[in-house]
Amino acid sequence: MLLLSIVQLSLAILLVVLVLLQRANTDASGAFGQDGGTSFSVEKRGAEKSLHQLTIATAFIFVATVAYPIFFN
Repeated sequence: MLLLSIVQLSLAILLVVLVLLQRANTDASGAFGQDGGTSFSVEKRGAEKSLHQLTIATAFIFVATVAYPIFFN
């Protein structure tokens, strides 16, 4: 049980770091759809895509480690 707690804490810290590393959109007008008609879809590439996929995988593993004791105890 101690090992599971250590793994969960490590995953939680890693998840926070990964989310903070992702590029944030600081343009507040884009949040309300008032970007002057210049909106277009941008595909993630390279390191940004890898970081995004790693964040998703880490979140999935974190949720699995939290759910494990609930269902298999």
